[in-house]
Amino acid sequence: MQTFLVLLFAYLFSQFFRSFVAIIAADLTRDLGFGPAELGWISSAWFLAFALSQFPVGYLLDTKGPRRTMGWLMTAGVVGGLLFSVSNGLTLSVIGMALVGIGCSPMLMAGLYIFGRTSPPERFAVLSSMLVGFGNIGNLVAATPLAFAASSIGWRMSMAAVSVAMALAAALVLLLLKDPPQIERKDGKASMLGDILTVVKIRALWFAFPIHLFGYAAVATERGLWIGPFLQSVHGLEAILRGHIAFAMSVGMACGALACGPVSRYLNGPKTPAVIATAITAALFLTLAFFPQLPVPIVAAVLTGIGFFGLTYSLLLSHGRPFLPDYLLGRGVTFLNFLAIGGAGLMQAVTGKSMERALLSGVPPAEAYSILHGGIGITVLLVLLLFLRAPARP
Repeated sequence: MQTFLVLLFAYLFSQFFRSFVAIIAADLTRDLGFGPAELGWISSAWFLAFALSQFPVGYLLDTKGPRRTMGWLMTAGVVGGLLFSVSNGLTLSVIGMALVGIGCSPMLMAGLYIFGRTSPPERFAVLSSMLVGFGNIGNLVAATPLAFAASSIGWRMSMAAVSVAMALAAALVLLLLKDPPQIERKDGKASMLGDILTVVKIRALWFAFPIHLFGYAAVATERGLWIGPFLQSVHGLEAILRGHIAFAMSVGMACGALACGPVSRYLNGPKTPAVIATAITAALFLTLAFFPQLPVPIVAAVLTGIGFFGLTYSLLLSHGRPFLPDYLLGRGVTFLNFLAIGGAGLMQAVTGKSMERALLSGVPPAEAYSILHGGIGITVLLVLLLFLRAPARP
């Protein structure tokens, strides 16, 4: 229980930082002059740095253990958060967010590594879904509470306070977390690049790689970047109401993640519920595409549904886990995580640039967001069709 609580406290910050930009986007626009492209770069800097860090994180988990890997990398995140809180332009903001991404990169993977090494396979889906589900409390904090904090003490003080709390979490990791025993390899010395290539060569996962790349990216891009600007420019909602709807979507994400473990057991594995949930997610994005100016309560319900059904993250990781040998567990799950987070960073950068071009060319906001949501929905549908060809188990 102590291990789970320490991992959970740390993981809250990973969930917070991947979604907070949508809530303070208007503040960043007002104070720093950021438009859609700059907001996209800030958010994608976190995701891209996080994604690229997965390669050394996997190597370090397998060779050094989760305690040191997680504790020391989190200090980079603390520095990055403080830099972001004093930023006066795009460069320092991007550097700060990149450091925060590095600091958050081992948080979930350390937990999955410990669960994979110390728990039977059937418990892996339950524990991982609990960590992701309860970890979405960080998403909740990055909604209405952050909107209130930014309104009362400002976004800079709010970010500084979050960075100090993250420093406390890093200290608890270093003091209380215990590493599982290391596994001696039978095939010689560990090689970061060689072992990643070994994971890539697992043919059974080839049709699953695309949904790892863009499945989580869809919900992360909506919640982490566009929900606030969409509700402001298309529906005219002020900050607190935007925060309420973002909070509802985050609750949906948390509940969806918590449901993954029990549903996976009920449906005899993670693939079937992942397919069903992804199909519903695509349909909900297409609903926003065809009907961008639905009444606000219905829009809130659709966004909450995207959060609930779109967070198939732990299902997809649980699907991939049995295909990974134990000695490659760290590098295997971090590679899958690299695809998920890298895809989110890529989607946020691309959508940020495309939205800027659309709005500058005079496309009405409702039409621009229809195109955005339609593109995301079609992408989710295409990767789902490929995932149908992936085997359910080894």
